[in-house]
Amino acid sequence: MKVLLRLTVMSMLALFTTACSLLEVKLESGIEPLPQEQLNMRVFSRDFSSSFYSQVELAADEIASFEGVESQDIYLKSNALMWKIYSEQALQRTIFQTSPVAAMVDTWAFTAQMTAFYEDGAGKRLFGSQQRRVVEVSQALQSEFESTAKGFLKPGEFKKNREFIEQYVAENPLTEMTFSRKSAFNDWLKFREINEFEAVTTFGSVPEVMSDISERMAMISAQMPKILGWKAELYAMHSNINAEEIQKTLEHISVTSAKFQELMAQSPEMMQALAVDMRRELSPLLQQLSDSTDSKLAQLSKERQALELMVKSERMALEQMVARERVAAAANLDELSKHTVEVVFQELTKTLKSLILYFVLFLFVVFFAPLGLGVWLGKRMEVKKTQKAH
Repeated sequence: MKVLLRLTVMSMLALFTTACSLLEVKLESGIEPLPQEQLNMRVFSRDFSSSFYSQVELAADEIASFEGVESQDIYLKSNALMWKIYSEQALQRTIFQTSPVAAMVDTWAFTAQMTAFYEDGAGKRLFGSQQRRVVEVSQALQSEFESTAKGFLKPGEFKKNREFIEQYVAENPLTEMTFSRKSAFNDWLKFREINEFEAVTTFGSVPEVMSDISERMAMISAQMPKILGWKAELYAMHSNINAEEIQKTLEHISVTSAKFQELMAQSPEMMQALAVDMRRELSPLLQQLSDSTDSKLAQLSKERQALELMVKSERMALEQMVARERVAAAANLDELSKHTVEVVFQELTKTLKSLILYFVLFLFVVFFAPLGLGVWLGKRMEVKKTQKAH
């Protein structure tokens, strides 16, 4: 009995071990790692992004704080903020592509497009007297990218890629500061006569893919707070909020709070006097904030009502247009159906006439022709018999 129990336990352990071996997953099975050249491209593109961010941010901050720029020159400061926001967002879209080759080509094309945009394109007058500074930074970034790319590309390959970049920039210029653009990778494939199914053969091994995702998340996490801060600053700059007054108010509140803590440790009489002073100082501010909030809410309500009215009118106009098109389409369909029926009946009549004619001819050939031929032959035979009888 003990031997039987031991054999049963060993059999169950063997079955459990076999089942576990069937669940083994090999993550590297059938996955081809990226070539070393493409890994170098990815590392180079990611390193270039740090240089791009620092140079653009430094130049934009210098332009916004330049001594010759008046404090009221809100448009120049706005353009400096938008340059930082939209250029860094566009660079993230080009660099964070799955294929290192696509990221390299598209980043190169974007740097060249930005240079052309500020040098002699639609953005050549956005920064006034500081335009030369923006052009120099854009040219420096493009030159830095090209010089590094030239280091790991063959001379013939670098020349072909540079020819493509010049052609692409000429055919696809940037038209606005938001840097709205399409990826240059598909055009590059056509230029190099490479099949799109053969362009990307692997995304890399599992560790390479995980490392790529980790780098993307780290870079996005580092840049996102700055971009959100610049957007908030841009919004505040174009609204009716006075940043200096808010800053002074916060300083007054901080000083008053310090006094309150100091007097709180002393006597209740001084605390009461401080409370009166705080009420006198904070009441106008609170009233101003309340009035400003009510005004903004009222304005927002009016704008929302106007927007709802506009959307409603647009929807009604669209519905009317769809109804008219539907009626016109139905009328056209009826007319087309009527015309089609008429044509069909005309053709059917012609066909029936032809069939009747052919049927008459058929009857004549089958019935009357043999009958006529028999009568004619009978008469000839009768004539011949008459001639022989004479």
